[in-house]
Amino acid sequence: MRICYLRVENFRGIKEATILLPNHAVLIGDNNTGKTTLLEAIDLALGPDRLNRMPPIDEHDFFQGQYLPTRIEAEVVDDKTEPEANGEVNTVPAEELIAVGTEVEEAPTIRIDVTVVDLNDEQKAHFGDVIEFWDNEQCKLYEQPNPEGVDPGHISEAIRVTFLGWYEPEEDDFQAKTFFTRSLTEAESGQPFRKTDKQRCGFLYLRSLRTGSRALSLERGSLLDIILRLKELRPQMWEATLSHLADYDVASDPALGISGVLDSINASLKKYVPKEWGIQPHLKVSNLTRDHLRKVITAFIATGDGDHAAPFYRQGTGTLNMLVLAMLSQIAEDKQNVIFAMEEPETAIPPYAQKRIVHEVRKLSAQTIFTSHSPYVLEEFQNEETIVLRREADGALSQAEITLPESVKLKRYRQEFRTRFCEGLLARRILIAEGATETQSFPVVCRRLAEIDPGKYASLEALGICIIDAGTDTQIADLATLYKSLGKRVFGLCDNQDATAEKAIADKVEVLFMHDEHGFEDLVLKNTTEDALKRYAAAVTWPQHLQHKHPSPEDDIYTALGDLFKWGKANWIAADFLAQCTEAEIPQWLRDKAAELKALCDPPSAADVTAEICEDAEQQPIEVEADGDGAN
Repeated sequence: MRICYLRVENFRGIKEATILLPNHAVLIGDNNTGKTTLLEAIDLALGPDRLNRMPPIDEHDFFQGQYLPTRIEAEVVDDKTEPEANGEVNTVPAEELIAVGTEVEEAPTIRIDVTVVDLNDEQKAHFGDVIEFWDNEQCKLYEQPNPEGVDPGHISEAIRVTFLGWYEPEEDDFQAKTFFTRSLTEAESGQPFRKTDKQRCGFLYLRSLRTGSRALSLERGSLLDIILRLKELRPQMWEATLSHLADYDVASDPALGISGVLDSINASLKKYVPKEWGIQPHLKVSNLTRDHLRKVITAFIATGDGDHAAPFYRQGTGTLNMLVLAMLSQIAEDKQNVIFAMEEPETAIPPYAQKRIVHEVRKLSAQTIFTSHSPYVLEEFQNEETIVLRREADGALSQAEITLPESVKLKRYRQEFRTRFCEGLLARRILIAEGATETQSFPVVCRRLAEIDPGKYASLEALGICIIDAGTDTQIADLATLYKSLGKRVFGLCDNQDATAEKAIADKVEVLFMHDEHGFEDLVLKNTTEDALKRYAAAVTWPQHLQHKHPSPEDDIYTALGDLFKWGKANWIAADFLAQCTEAEIPQWLRDKAAELKALCDPPSAADVTAEICEDAEQQPIEVEADGDGAN
């Protein structure tokens, strides 16, 4: 059993999205792309306890918070209106308007469609009449009127589920229901997809921030709650616990003094009201209801070598996450057929444990859907299992697969995944630099300039830009092709190139930053100040061989620093020099490109532009000519 198709409309930050899922998948992309939203959408459709919330959705679950009908004023004008000779249309007087009306668009509805395939025999028997067929090769529903067409191996049984959420004006509240998709077209009201149906699908959504804190509690939907439900231990557990607590009277020992106070209150109470109104106040452990017990019962875990035990949620975050893994194993063994969706398994977990979690969860479940920012997690997934998400400004979410260019062989991709490729896959914007020196130095320059003048410059981190070392100028175009195919914004940074090489790179990137020197070190040395060079020369520890060659570096500072930069190429020497420069000491080309990159990635708003124009206008001197009488 697995989810193969997901369609989301008007849910949170997603206006629309269509996602095809493999047997196991990891969703990647920059923060706020929509990874968690997709998992939440699946949980709305398949999660057995999600609709128990009241209300199940709220205002913020609708795209851009729009859940009311939209009113559009529509004006219909005289048909005789004609354009003038110059192409401009005459303004029609109000009295010549034929009609003024109001069109009302329907209220937005959250819709989530999920297709589940590869059903087991028990599921086939349970879902019976609502079963359809899915073509795994075409990745679409099989709708041919030929019954024999479902026999090939790539055609599998499937069920389609639709979640609908909307605002109900009469109730002044939000409503949500889940249906079998097929029934929405066959029946007027649709066949509900009930909680018992959802339990057959076995979808478990493990949120990174909440799963560990609730794992060993008895709150609804916790891992322990799921395990108890699978073992059908609920009635005996609750009745026995409530009966035992009902017999326990807190602080009944007179030596404690509390019972005496309660007796005094009881005596006073009898003076004012008859006993039928209430007598004998005494203390109990809890409210003695199932719901209250769910909130207060907590598992304790022994810590250290002694017998002392502490609540499970007081353990370390890493311990909690490993506890979650152990409980997942228990659930998988009991249920045998589950779909696990898990957010960021790397949280507070060392790399070797991250890989173990992914390996074990994949082995235990029919399907796994992860989100992650960890290269150690991403390494456990093949390229076809890695779904790169991109969301446009209008809310359209799309997916892309990793397709390597010819110059990037699979072996190299895997060997350099952590150092060169992973960070780019997780970013929205990428700056591909020619070599290590540029990769080290340009972020330092941007960060330094942002400290000096934050209004004009910004660090690469603040702009959401990942810088990648291409290794050589010939690799920039191919790497740009890879990331551009995934919907990333790609920029290039390199030394002076001939016309052919420059065009080859420029055609693959959004903007190419190319300086006129044949080496980054030359760019720095020729365009900074002598004072900056001497200050750095006096502060740095020189290697022994250069000390002998340049006993007094300040006597020939350009040659001495040139040798030092060459010796420390790709070893942060140029970056360290730039980090201690003032704005005037940083080469003008670097300042210009840092400002240009900020303008490209973080353009000023209309309000900022207006404010800047007004500020400039206020600072301009006002010249007033004297009139004939000498008055200004």
